[in-house]
Amino acid sequence: MKDLLRRSGSGILVLLIMLGGGVVLWVGVPLAWLYVGSLVQGETHSLGTALAVMMVGVAVSIAVIVAGLIWLNRTHGRLQEARGREHHGQTPLEATMTVSAGVALVVFGAWFFLFSGSSPLPTGLGF
Repeated sequence: MKDLLRRSGSGILVLLIMLGGGVVLWVGVPLAWLYVGSLVQGETHSLGTALAVMMVGVAVSIAVIVAGLIWLNRTHGRLQEARGREHHGQTPLEATMTVSAGVALVVFGAWFFLFSGSSPLPTGLGF
């Protein structure tokens, strides 16, 4: 935490953008393409077309977001080098992707157990 506090404003901004991009990657992209797929299926009445649109859309979206995150990671590295800071081997992208994946798991778990509308545990097994 002390290392984060010693960073400049631009370095913190880049890290926050990377964290937001990671959350969008894990949560936003799947939700958005599920919505688009539901619209496509509603219009075409074809599950195959909806799945094809979703698969292509997810692949393209992930490729664009990952390219942006890699660019941000390199930008952060250049900012740190310009300030004369040492590189310790681990990139900020690794940490932000780990944190964003954890956030995505918590969000999915909260939705699944609290808001999905179905019981996650089988209660009517007849024992």
